[in-house]
Amino acid sequence: PLVRTLIPQTRIDWVVSSVGRASDLHSEGHGFESYTTHKKVMMIIYPPKLKQGDTIAVISPSRSFSILSPETQEIANKRLSDLGLQVRFLPHLKEKDEFNSSSIESRVNDLHQAFSDKTIHAIFTSIGGFNSNQLLRYLDWNLIQKNPKIFCGFSDITALQNVMLAKSGLVTYYGPHYSSFGQKSYMDYTLEYVSKCLFSDTPYDITPSAQWSDDAWYLDQDKRTLRTNPGWQIIHEGNAEGRIVGGNLSTFSLLFGTEYMPDLTDSIFFLEDDEESQAHHFDRMLQALIHQPGFSNVRGIVIGRFQNASKVTGELLQKIIETKKELQHIPVLAQLDFGHTDPKITFPIGGKALIEATSKPRITVLEH
Repeated sequence: PLVRTLIPQTRIDWVVSSVGRASDLHSEGHGFESYTTHKKVMMIIYPPKLKQGDTIAVISPSRSFSILSPETQEIANKRLSDLGLQVRFLPHLKEKDEFNSSSIESRVNDLHQAFSDKTIHAIFTSIGGFNSNQLLRYLDWNLIQKNPKIFCGFSDITALQNVMLAKSGLVTYYGPHYSSFGQKSYMDYTLEYVSKCLFSDTPYDITPSAQWSDDAWYLDQDKRTLRTNPGWQIIHEGNAEGRIVGGNLSTFSLLFGTEYMPDLTDSIFFLEDDEESQAHHFDRMLQALIHQPGFSNVRGIVIGRFQNASKVTGELLQKIIETKKELQHIPVLAQLDFGHTDPKITFPIGGKALIEATSKPRITVLEH
């Protein structure tokens, strides 16, 4: 059937084949791809990449910007300026209530303003938190779809990112918050992947960092402990190609059984969790994920590094995965550089990746 879709000043026509796959389309800086799942046609929107001179907006859809120290803000502003970006802070991001957040109305207004303002080219969340899912019923998904732009953050922002994919088809980016740019040292790896993912549309390989840290750097910028990175953990071997979904598992689980769950057809889960997630927490949330409709269509799982306080060792993680018979036929890799340790890669929620979990493992982000 012929599908016609109107995106800002662009009329797009394409034919969906009987096998449910259509060609990629690119127009006026936006990438569009359609694919079918059963009888559903879904449009995937890749927003324009950043370039020097662009303006980014900082918003606080979870915790308040006001909890960030002046030092963190100063360093973050300098780093973003060095990337050639202009930074704009939206009106309500410094509001703070007894939950270190702000009202739903204030957070929704800033997010809508960031998407609707034509002079803003990308949106970075200031920091994570615990309550971005409060916004879901109040967001204008059509507004977001008609104004595609980079939306970047991690942790609690997982809820917004996966629902933007489900409701608007927008590809978003699991990467540093604005506050993450406030680290004084050891940012080269993080900045490398920001550049690869947000400033270019060329496919890129993910490789392990040389060192990693799990420091409260925001409390003491000079007290850092670097650990040698032994590389990735291959739990199940195999190859897979698919569309990336996921992020923070605790937050993603808030979407279970709701209208906001993204389609899992031919997907690859990238999962991580923070220091509050111990082995038994991760185990039961992973099991709950496996119970979700459509999980049999998942093609692979990539797991980010756990924080030290989680006490989730490689051995425990291996045991957790091996108890799930539903995972026995798909590749599973762990100990990657994303989540709540540093440094961090940036990757697309809704983009495509190829994973090769072999003796010489490889992950390539194909479309972002």
